[in-house]
Formats: sequence, C-alpha cells, structure tokens
Amino acid sequence: MTLERTVKIAPSILSADFADFGREIRAIESQGADWVHVDVMDNHFVPNLTFGPPAVKAFRRHVTTVMDVHLMIAPVDPSIQAYADAGADILTAHLEAGPHIHRTLQAIRAAGMRAGVALNPATPAEAAAHLLDLADLVCVMTVNPGFGGQSFIDMTDKIRRLRAMIGDRPVHIEVDGGVDPQTAARVVGAGADVLVAGSAVFRGGSADRPRIYGENIAAIRRAADAQTGTLA
Repeated sequence: MTLERTVKIAPSILSADFADFGREIRAIESQGADWVHVDVMDNHFVPNLTFGPPAVKAFRRHVTTVMDVHLMIAPVDPSIQAYADAGADILTAHLEAGPHIHRTLQAIRAAGMRAGVALNPATPAEAAAHLLDLADLVCVMTVNPGFGGQSFIDMTDKIRRLRAMIGDRPVHIEVDGGVDPQTAARVVGAGADVLVAGSAVFRGGSADRPRIYGENIAAIRRAADAQTGTLA
C-alpha cells in the first residue's frame, strides 16, 4: 500500500470562534483546509479543558474533508467508541497517556478509524519504533500540549528519524504546535506531510472574512511546497 504524501494543512479549531464553530469550519474548508483538526483536552493529562464527544459530533455535521481528532486525555481506551460514534476519521492518542499504547491503537482501528500516536517533545522518535505497523499517523508535538498559541520547539531531528524509520509504510507524519510559514518549511523539509496550524490560520480573519483564512493557509502551503512540493 502506498500513501499519497502531498502536504496537507489541518487548521486547529481550538483557535476558531467558539461561538460560531459551524461557520468557522465551513470557512476554513472553503479556503483550502485539507483536514479539520480537533484538540480534545481533559484538564488532567493536560492543563486545559476543551471538547467532548457531543461537541465532536456537532462539528461532524459541518466537516466535509477529514476530521482529525487529537486526544490529549488519559485514560484513552474508555472513550474510543464515543469518538468513533461522534464521527472522527482519525483518532490520535498520546503514547504518554497510558501503559498499553498497542492496545489503544488496535482498539482505534477496530472501531473503524485511522489510528494516530502522538509524541510529546521529550519523547524520542525511537519510542514509536514498534508502533509503526499499527499506526496510520505519528503526530510530533512541537509544543508541550495543553494550550494554543505556544512557541515552536524544534523537533526537526526527531522528524527526520521518524521518516527514516517509517520507510515505505503508509504512515503520515503530522506536526502540531507553533506551525507558521517559517516553521512549516523546516518540518516539511525534515519529512512531515501534515501541518496542524491554529493561530497562524485564524489570525486576522473570521467566518465573515474567510479570505484572510485562505491567505494564511496559502502562505503556509507555499512555504511547505517550496521544500519539495510533494514528499517521496
């Protein structure tokens, strides 16, 4: 099986207008978003509280691309079916969130979703070595999870190691945290092919002014495409 690795932009709706999610989702998709990224936080694994399955189910009605749900929660396994029922296409769990990540990834796939594993900045690439045949996506955190708008932590060496480890497996490398046109170029050059961007997409625009979202997405895409256009 091969994986089409054209770089994908996945705006994080954590930076959207919380009072207007439906219009915000439709706006970013109309302006070129490839995926819609949903950050789920529990005020336990990370110091913030965001969305649960009912909110994700409500978002699903507006998402026509791919709904990429990132669980920053612990434990994960009891919630997997709820997010499947809510309509997640991809469900990503943190390697650090529990002792049995293999079981978690198997359960995500068994529930009909693509399975992702996220690595915090301090977690080495090698921690994912024995997970690559169970994962559809590895999310490299370039901030410590829990808040939007943080500064980028350079993980390009980790991304390069992961790209080498993945080889020809059909596994995406996603980067989440501090992505903007400058950092996008660095991580794509290292081997990433999915870019999560929050404030860099939503800054300056609104559902009433979606053209700004489009300009922000286009700037990130130009920076990414300048590296390779598509990844081999």
